Amino acid sequence: MQVFTHFGQVANFKTESSIPIDKFAIAINSKLKKSIVIKSAEEVDDRFHSRYSVKEKTYRYTINNSKYGTALFREMEYHFPVKLNTSKMSEAAKYFEGTHDFAAFKASGTSSKSSVRTIYKAEVYEKDERIYIELTGNGFLYNMVRIIAGTLLDVGLEKIETEAIKEIIESKDRKRAGKTLPAMRTLPYKSKL
Repeated sequence: MQVFTHFGQVANFKTESSIPIDKFAIAINSKLKKSIVIKSAEEVDDRFHSRYSVKEKTYRYTINNSKYGTALFREMEYHFPVKLNTSKMSEAAKYFEGTHDFAAFKASGTSSKSSVRTIYKAEVYEKDERIYIELTGNGFLYNMVRIIAGTLLDVGLEKIETEAIKEIIESKDRKRAGKTLPAMRTLPYKSKL
């Protein structure tokens, strides 16, 4: 089974409801806040788990790199008015690809037993004064994407050299990585089940 979700999440639950599956999304949407929309529903195997059955996730962190920012998207993107070197950020992002111990990029108090994760693809690109940091991997540690984004921001400010990313990863030292950028109203951009 392959399911792709954009700007959303996959969720699962058990129910004994008599509502037909093709009417489930409509029924649930009638009870939800306007900020949440269920796009579809399907029956899955009892062993399926929306968090642990995912093969890969893509997170997107957006930096609004314009002078004034925007009122409309201020809760969905981080406004940083100082111009960043996106080509260096893009070059540095490639060091995150592969299987690494991401201990330097996890928040203190993370409950995960292992900080080893695989990043399949790491990209930084700019469009319309916005810088997009997209990371696709098999899983992420708590605040990992926000810490990577903060580290790449320092690369864009030329406070950290692109090659230093490899050393920071190998050090497993949280103090060597950049700051944790603020939480924005973002969810996994894409999931592949």
